[in-house]
Amino acid sequence: MAQDSYIHRIEEGEVGGPLLFVFHGTGADENQLVGIARQLMPAATIVSPRGDVSEHGAARFFKRTGEGVYDMEDLAERTKKMAAFIQAHVAARSPSTVLGMGYSNGANILASVAFDQPALFAGAVLMHPLIPFEPQVAGSLEGRSLLITAGRRDPICPAPMTESLAEALKRHGAAVETAWHEGGHEVRPEEFEAAGRFLSGWA
Repeated sequence: MAQDSYIHRIEEGEVGGPLLFVFHGTGADENQLVGIARQLMPAATIVSPRGDVSEHGAARFFKRTGEGVYDMEDLAERTKKMAAFIQAHVAARSPSTVLGMGYSNGANILASVAFDQPALFAGAVLMHPLIPFEPQVAGSLEGRSLLITAGRRDPICPAPMTESLAEALKRHGAAVETAWHEGGHEVRPEEFEAAGRFLSGWA
């Protein structure tokens, strides 16, 4: 069943409340973001899958051949699998809305699913995403809201690429907000504060 196609953790929330999917960074697992997600959205049901690709023992959501060099065929395949997983969990409930939050590699798979299934998420928080290609959106992101958080000195996700991603998403119709800090690839408290403000609109 698609609903069990990933090892995952579920934290139940209010019946009929928001459904929040969270996606960890490389080398972490399904527990990385659940605690902060619960703080940000106390009423939400949280679903957190574990990446099923191993890179020298580090869990990821799709393959790459180098830093910022993606196996695009594998990304397309994993995107379809993740979309089916998400859709199965949505179908099993009657959520008030469907949201996503991901960090680094988790932000990248979340973004890829949003490009492939633009109607799936009402809103998404992309923390330090790296999309080294022009997004190909299957339709329009009109009516969708996205928050991108990033470090101005991030050596993995350079600021110009983050800015290019934000502009591309706007061209596809999304309402895009960007929150910066002066550091690198680490997630700082102000990012979670920005995510909390962003997600409160669906709380």
